[in-house]
Amino acid sequence: MKKRFPLSKVYSLLEPGPLLLLTTAHRNASDVMPMTWYSLLAFEPPQVACVVSAGNHSQALLRASKACVLNIPTVELAKQVVGCGNCSGAEVDKFAKFALSCSAAEQVAAPLLDDCFASLECRVVDTGLRRYEQFVLEVVAAWVDPKVKDPRTLHHRGYGKFMVAGESIKLRSRMR
Repeated sequence: MKKRFPLSKVYSLLEPGPLLLLTTAHRNASDVMPMTWYSLLAFEPPQVACVVSAGNHSQALLRASKACVLNIPTVELAKQVVGCGNCSGAEVDKFAKFALSCSAAEQVAAPLLDDCFASLECRVVDTGLRRYEQFVLEVVAAWVDPKVKDPRTLHHRGYGKFMVAGESIKLRSRMR
């Protein structure tokens, strides 16, 4: 039998996909922050809605530059992910502190994180839901490490708990 679940913890049931590391840059400032509140809105061109709180240094950089990179880390970066979430880029260079190596993106100023298996360069196309601190991003370039076949991605479950994506199964023959 099911029991009542606290409304304040509902998000831990609905977290959509892998945790992302959002990189932003504007002028001489850059930042990286973990992000889990996002949703795919469209397939072509790919569009993603995400929430970046005004309490994060990254939001100011995102608003100023109107661009970012969504980097998808694997379990090997778990400690760096947590570390990036526990400090502010306004006070510390997270790239240096957590030894995150970067490469230049092709279409935006924010860097690609080399140790992430995929990186999506994005431009902000809508900020109409400012009350909710929501941004709509359009993916303008995508990069993936071809050596990584079944990435073991991190999924935030809330309150310091993470789940790691496991075994891949194929059900294509059952789909219509």
